[in-house]
Amino acid sequence: MKTIALYPGSFDPITNGHLDILKRATRLFEKVIVTVAVNNKKDAVFSGEERVELIKECISGKEWAKNVTVNQFTGLLVNHAQKMNADTLVRGVRQISDFEYEFRMALTNKRLAPEVDTVFLMPDEEFTFISASIVKEVAYWDGDLSSFVPEVVAEALKNKFRDG
Repeated sequence: MKTIALYPGSFDPITNGHLDILKRATRLFEKVIVTVAVNNKKDAVFSGEERVELIKECISGKEWAKNVTVNQFTGLLVNHAQKMNADTLVRGVRQISDFEYEFRMALTNKRLAPEVDTVFLMPDEEFTFISASIVKEVAYWDGDLSSFVPEVVAEALKNKFRDG
C-alpha cells in the first residue's frame, strides 16, 4: 500500500547517498516529502532555504521526482509529519552505528505519534561511506567532490568555502 512519506534530514549538503535513498523511496510511496530540518543550535554551511533550493535543483528533471516535494521545518519531526499528513518516516542507515541512533529515534517518534511508522533504507553500497561531514571536509580542502555530490552541490560548496 502506497502512502505519504517524509524523508527528513539536515541535508547540509545533500549527497549522492541521500539522493539514492530518495529515488528508492519514490518507488515505495505515492508522495515523498523531503524535509530539511533546520536546527539553530548547529552551525550549518547552507541556510535552510539554500538546502531546499539545492535539493530541488538536484532532482529537477528526474522522472522519479515527479511526486517529490521539498520543504523545511523546525521542531519535533512527528509534529511536522502529522501536519503534512505523512504516515511514514524514511530514514537512511549506512552502518550499525547509524542504526542504533535511528532505532532510538524511531521508538521515540512511535511513542509520540503511534500512527507514524519509520522505514529504514540502506543506500547502495557505493554510497555507504559518504556523509555530509566527510563531504564538507573534502570541500573545505578543495578536494574532488564528483563521486560524493551532484555538480550543483559541489559548486555551491566551493563557493561557500572560497567566500567564507
